[in-house]
Amino acid sequence: VYGLAADVRAAIAATEAPLHRARAAMAGADTLVSIVHWGLTGAAVAIGGNIGFVGLVVPHALRPFVGTEHRQLIPAALVGGATFLVWADVLARSLPGVSQIPLGVVTGLIGAPVFLVLLARSYRAGEVL
Repeated sequence: VYGLAADVRAAIAATEAPLHRARAAMAGADTLVSIVHWGLTGAAVAIGGNIGFVGLVVPHALRPFVGTEHRQLIPAALVGGATFLVWADVLARSLPGVSQIPLGVVTGLIGAPVFLVLLARSYRAGEVL
């Protein structure tokens, strides 16, 4: 939780001071906190399984509705990601004829096409090299 708070603090500082992004990102990124944060994330993935595309697709899908400012986007992404995972889990458990599909398969099947649509939209807008 402390590592997440440091990351949120650095993201807000980067939004407020776009000319000093590197310095703002380093303000909340203590080395020990980052190492603990990475270790806890790795442990959560090892226990819970791979749930790909949630952290990539959900914030980008919410940007047109919430805006690009991190103060609104981060809480919306937390709620949106949790909601997406709940409904993906419901879908994984309720498909007829199958006992249960891994959650990572469902999130990948939903997230990959959405990510490709977002990527194509950015490419057409000239935002992707």
